[in-house]
Amino acid sequence: MRAIWKGAIAFGLVNVPVKVYSATEDHDISLHQVHNADGGRIRYQRRCEVCSEVVDYSDIEKAFEEDGRTVVLSKDELKSIPAENSHEIEVVQFVPSEQLEPMMFEKSYYLEPDSKSPKAYVLLRRALEDTDRVAIVQFALREKTRLGALRIKDDVLVLQSLLWPDEVREASFPSLEADIRISAQERDMSAALVESMAADFEPDSFTDEYQVQLRQLIDAKLEQGESLDTEETFGVEAGEGGKGEVIDLMEALKRSLDRKRGGGEAASAGGESDDEADAGDEETETAKPARRQSGTKAAASRTAAAKTGTDDAKPAARSSAKSTPASAKSTASKSTPAKSTAAKSTAAKSAAAKTTASKSSGTGTADTKASGTKAEAKPAAKTTRARKPA
Repeated sequence: MRAIWKGAIAFGLVNVPVKVYSATEDHDISLHQVHNADGGRIRYQRRCEVCSEVVDYSDIEKAFEEDGRTVVLSKDELKSIPAENSHEIEVVQFVPSEQLEPMMFEKSYYLEPDSKSPKAYVLLRRALEDTDRVAIVQFALREKTRLGALRIKDDVLVLQSLLWPDEVREASFPSLEADIRISAQERDMSAALVESMAADFEPDSFTDEYQVQLRQLIDAKLEQGESLDTEETFGVEAGEGGKGEVIDLMEALKRSLDRKRGGGEAASAGGESDDEADAGDEETETAKPARRQSGTKAAASRTAAAKTGTDDAKPAARSSAKSTPASAKSTASKSTPAKSTAAKSTAAKSAAAKTTASKSSGTGTADTKASGTKAEAKPAAKTTRARKPA
């Protein structure tokens, strides 16, 4: 940083030499004016109205005009004003910081000690810390006598220039003079909305969106030239603005609260419903293999019964029923109509298969086996009905 001014803080009889630096800077993208027809740069010229000549800045003086009379003031005459020559920051009062109106703050400056020993600087800083007050000062800077506030920021003295009281306008709006009634519900909902948006102020979390988008527009223009599509660049229609005045204040408050609060609740509710749906899907998928497994075991028992006879088939069916998993039993109990339909279709297929076998063999043994198998199917159906209450 480069010092813009040097002076001293007059703290009673204590003199504190300081250097003054601008505490803020402008990072806005600089744009200049051009002729839209040919892109030629537009420049301003200081031209005299009397002789029409372009005048250099060094040949320009300042003047005051009143009642048709003009008084020209030279640079030397302006510098002769005593306040302009003063390089003293005079402390005139120490006041509580809450008594300062933020609207009066104009510009901030850092003060650096400008002496071999910064003891006086540290003493003034400690005095402000111990008393928890702000020093009101007067000083002259850039051809103007200014009012200022001296405070502390990160162990550095900061001088904030203040506007004079007559430079702050008074607000007078007739629309606010009308008697406006606010219901208790509206106040409660607005307070709830404030609480939902409450947070600690962190300046680093905010961004100058206009400057970011302006840089984006410039980069896109450099890349695409005159074929630039602004809607494609920004992803929105150009000129898209607000949605007008809100008529129903309560509805607006409700929607605002829903947006701040309801987002998390809706997400959690959606998560629970998804879990329940997943659980139902798992139960259905578990039931399907259980039915297939039961059908496979039943087919195996029928095959064994066909080989060994009716008496041997019954124990096999019982063992198959015992080995059925608990989850399959519970699922089977819930889907009894489906099982009955499946059992009927299975029995029909088995009967058709047995009839074909009896015709092809032409012996009584096949009929005996078929009858034994049919006899076996009936107890199996009874076993299924017996399991239904469980």
